[in-house]
Amino acid sequence: MPAARPTVGSLLTLAAAGVFAINGTVSTLALQAGIPPTNLTALRCTGAAIALVVGLAIVSPRRLRLRRREVPLIAVLGVVGIAMTQFLFYVAIDGRLPVGIALVFEMTAPVFIALYVWLVRREQVRSRLWLALALSLGGLVLVAEVWEGGGSLDPVGVAVALTAALCLATYYLVGERSTADRDPVALTAWSFVAAAVFWAIAAPWWRFDAGVLGERVPVSLGDVLLPAWVLVGWIAVLGAAVPFWLSLAALRHLPPTTAGILATAEPVLASIVAWLWVEQVLTPWQIAGGAVVLAGIVLAQTARTAAAPAPVPETVPS
Repeated sequence: MPAARPTVGSLLTLAAAGVFAINGTVSTLALQAGIPPTNLTALRCTGAAIALVVGLAIVSPRRLRLRRREVPLIAVLGVVGIAMTQFLFYVAIDGRLPVGIALVFEMTAPVFIALYVWLVRREQVRSRLWLALALSLGGLVLVAEVWEGGGSLDPVGVAVALTAALCLATYYLVGERSTADRDPVALTAWSFVAAAVFWAIAAPWWRFDAGVLGERVPVSLGDVLLPAWVLVGWIAVLGAAVPFWLSLAALRHLPPTTAGILATAEPVLASIVAWLWVEQVLTPWQIAGGAVVLAGIVLAQTARTAAAPAPVPETVPS
């Protein structure tokens, strides 16, 4: 087994965060082009599943072997952890929340995880959990600007983004507890397959007007128009399959906690991309609140006394 190279792992994690960050704005453009969140999620999951499965089939087909007893686990990871997390994120950014703010809410998953293992599993946690919780709650209050007539953010968007955080927490908890002996790349590929099957049932293809994919849509780059299928192709391949592969590759060189902390760069990068590309401007209070929340997330990442295995990438599948 090759020696771990922390610098390589850090660069891979940051690269994954950067690609995920760009994907937030590309997804916003696709939603603005008229593709509903259900269909956009279905297209992303299906495209990523095809890319990952075909890639493994070419490189190492043995890794795609699936045991019958693994099917329920993969169904949970795919439906709750990937399909619902991504769908809820799209609902949140579909005219409700700025991309960076939605990611800040979604990335509170480690706080929920630490609380769960303390309350339910009765694991010991470090005292920093309480500071992490206080920072996260205080930061979210600033992000929402609750003093502005009850809050400056769409309440449905906030509720949806927090639900996405719960789904993401489930993804990590189920993955770390039940799949430590499973090939993480194959696990991710099959999870996307499960997500694709779920959306094929929940949002049947025959109800989707595929003609919208051929329409040329503005992409907020001067007068440039691109077919909608180009955006969808980016979202499926460069916005899902590639960053997940980068995240998994990084875990060969970094402990999952370190990778998770580095991944908190994603909402920062996503906010910068959205600001430069589609002029999503955050207020100073929202920027300060986001920074406070990220500090809480970093503390929550290190609150557990026992390190858990990480068969799934420690990044947000947004």
